[in-house]
Amino acid sequence: MSAIAEKGYRLPLRVYMEDTDAGGIVYYVNYLKFMERARSEWLRQLGLNQQTLLDEGTQLVVYRLACHYAKPACLDDALEISAHVTEMGRCRMTFEQQVWRDEELLCSATVEIACLSVERMRPKAWPASLNILIPAS
Repeated sequence: MSAIAEKGYRLPLRVYMEDTDAGGIVYYVNYLKFMERARSEWLRQLGLNQQTLLDEGTQLVVYRLACHYAKPACLDDALEISAHVTEMGRCRMTFEQQVWRDEELLCSATVEIACLSVERMRPKAWPASLNILIPAS
């Protein structure tokens, strides 16, 4: 696995009004959106992007998700969202992701991503463009 892939990724992000509920607290589903952005930017750091994968007939989808909300993020907070691969299979990978405000952990999740064939919508092995993610044997 490349050094970038092993190290993971951290995305700085600001909370805007559109991210919050009427009380100025980040709406729970937006944490998942923040995590999705971090995974997408992580791929971009590796020289890959979702559109290229789709053009190659590959789609990455959330297969399973377990999320723990510890503390709320609020309007105007500066956050950092992390994405780190902890496990890699033939057609799935597992990320550990966290949302931080300074040194305070606000939310953590384990996210399993599946690799699918766009044409058949069935699991498929990682394409050659994602070999950078696969640990050397």
